[in-house]
Parts: sequence; C-alpha cells; structure tokens
Amino acid sequence: ENRETMLNSKSNRLTEALEEANRLFDGVCRAREAALDAQFLVIATNIGKEKASELHSEMSAFDSTAFAEDLLTFMGINRTESAEDDESEDVPGGFLPSDAWKKMGKEALKYCRRAPTFHLMMGSFKSDPPVPKQRIERQKKASRGKAERAMPAQLKNMEESHQEATEKEVERILGILQTHFENDPTTPISFFDFVIDPHSFARTVENMFHVSFLIRDGLAKIKLDDNQLPVIEPTKPTGNSEEDRRAGARNQVIIRLDQKEWK
Repeated sequence: ENRETMLNSKSNRLTEALEEANRLFDGVCRAREAALDAQFLVIATNIGKEKASELHSEMSAFDSTAFAEDLLTFMGINRTESAEDDESEDVPGGFLPSDAWKKMGKEALKYCRRAPTFHLMMGSFKSDPPVPKQRIERQKKASRGKAERAMPAQLKNMEESHQEATEKEVERILGILQTHFENDPTTPISFFDFVIDPHSFARTVENMFHVSFLIRDGLAKIKLDDNQLPVIEPTKPTGNSEEDRRAGARNQVIIRLDQKEWK
C-alpha cells in the first residue's frame, strides 16, 4: 500500500519497516509467521532494488543541454553581448571568440595527458589480408624413419661431389704445370707466380691447397733456386711410383701466407 512512498529517495519508510520486522521476528514461534517474514523480506528487497536503480539513474543522468551551456560559458561567451554584436556586424565563425577552442584545449591538457594521435592526410594505407598459414601435417613414424635413413646417404653424396671437384681441379693444375714445363724445360717455374692470383686472396689459397695434393702424391716437387726462392716442376714418372710418393709425403712442409704478404 505504501510502495510509492517507500520508493521516494527522501523517505525512510523502508528502513522503518525493516526495523519493525526485525523487532517482530524475535517473537516468531510458528511456521506461518516465519513464512510471512520471508515474504516480507522478498518484497522489501524488490523495493530496495527499485529505489537503488532510480537513485543510480538520477546520479548518472547527463544533460547535454546543460553541459553545452556550461562549456560555452567557460569558453568566454556572453549571450547578451553576442546578440547585440550579431545585429551590428557579421563576425566570422559565429559567436565563438577566436581563442575559444585554444582556451578549451589548454584546460583539457591538465586532465588528458596523452600523446596526440597520428593522422595521415590521405588516409591510412590499405593493408592486405593476412596470408593464411599453411597447415603442416605431422609425418608418420615410418616416413620419419625413411628421412633419417636418407640423411647419411645424402651427406655421403655431398662428400663425394666435393672430392670429385677437388680431384678434377688437381688434374687441371697438373696439366697446366706440365704444359709450361714442356714449352720451356730449362726455365724454372716460380712457385709464387704459379699459385698467386693477384686479384683474389681466396683463389690464391685454393691454388696452394690444390698444389699440395700434387706434392703429396709425388706428381710435382718444389725446390729452391739460386736466389733461395721456391720453384716448382713436375716429376718424371719412374717405375717405383709408390715409393716416390711415400718419399715425397715424408718431405712435405707448411707454407704460411697472410693477406699482407700476398699483396
């Protein structure tokens, strides 16, 4: 009967009813009385919920018209003076002062400390949709075993290909050495002139590496000339080639060459 009165935010009727119910509950001794108390508690809860929702809505209400009036007042607008000015002269930009938004921006900086957003004059670039990732299917154990068995064979093939390339290069250098020696057998061939590439230090090292196989196998030999500089010449084939190669292998030396000496 007093629902509207209890919903009033300035009324304390709901609080008084709850206090009276708490006082009466001390004398409850029958089940029907306890059921009536529970029913009253449900009604009081619903009324309290409605009262709280109305109070919350009143607190969070936003009046856009009042906010606009306060904002215009803060920006320095006098409606009486602006109305008189409008009749006398035409002010560009309406009745806002020239520094109105500047004043508003300075005040907003006190509460909004953040970096300004970046805007492109011609709009942002059009990004392409992301490329869907390819789903990688897990290999079965059997196929994984085949791949593991194929790896040693693959490495073996790579080693054989490098070895074949080295052998071919050694044979080519031996052919060049024999050709030079046959054209002029009396003139010794300078070892450095033979192996050094004036344009590439790496190529020079490769040449010395390949020539070392000729020395190891006894196909060429290095000796010092009258100026104590190394010269190279191919060896003459003999009947005991294996013994010659073993003898040559026992007389190998290590040559040190850096980029400074190469230049």
